[in-house]
Amino acid sequence: MPQSRPVSLTSMAIREVVSADGTNIVYQLSGPEQGRPLVLLHGWAGTLRCWGRAAEILAETFRVIAVDLRGHGYSGAPEAGYDDPKNWAADVAAVLAGEDITAGAVLLGWSYGGIVLSDYLTAYGTGALAGVVYCGSQAGIGRGVEGSQPGPAMQKAIPDVFEESAGRAMRGFAAFGNANTGPGRDKGEDAQRLFGGSLATPPRVRKALFYRTVDNTEALRNLDVPVFVMHGTADPVVPVENGRYIAEQAPESRTSFWDDAQHGLFVEDPQRFADELTEFVASLR
Repeated sequence: MPQSRPVSLTSMAIREVVSADGTNIVYQLSGPEQGRPLVLLHGWAGTLRCWGRAAEILAETFRVIAVDLRGHGYSGAPEAGYDDPKNWAADVAAVLAGEDITAGAVLLGWSYGGIVLSDYLTAYGTGALAGVVYCGSQAGIGRGVEGSQPGPAMQKAIPDVFEESAGRAMRGFAAFGNANTGPGRDKGEDAQRLFGGSLATPPRVRKALFYRTVDNTEALRNLDVPVFVMHGTADPVVPVENGRYIAEQAPESRTSFWDDAQHGLFVEDPQRFADELTEFVASLR
């Protein structure tokens, strides 16, 4: 069983485990020791810092475990292996094992994190889980995979976001505009923090994440734990239809579709996000 070990980084209480292929996976732990484990999986070209105020609110109740996906943030960035669902699944399993979590956890995937979450479900099932949450996300990826259609902002950003050139990459990311934070002017700091994390993700990783095909529909249909789908109806990155597809496939699902909200619900309204999530988790066995 992987054992977590402390990592010394200024002002961050973080831990690290080693995944099945030897990749170091870093995560931040906050909240009460006895709180229900809530694992947060960020999106493409994001970091564990993306959750902002929402994570702070959730940590008042839950044992929040915010993960840096492989190739992102402080986690290791191997040269290859991003096209293998088993690697993504093993990363999540390593974090759970590192914290000795064998039951009762809730996994939340935002954007690409929903694909990682689904990879885990396909490989490991729900034995360690009480429920799963998809936020502005999809369960699969690839041309022709149902429920995985990219939105107009994502289509506009590609291929510039894969560029080595800083100027071209910034132009690509500009296509997202305020999609992750909503139109409010008071979200400027959050928006720039998210853009900074995206630019810090190696271009080869940004590209590799899109060069794989996986359909996790069967895992959705076989779920024996409740599913909560949160999605903005005006999401230009991951269309709301992808969220509806997840809800339709899962045997037991509930939904919260935010009228006119965009991609980063936890930034647009951190309190509502935390309240809805807390209500869902409180209903779990």
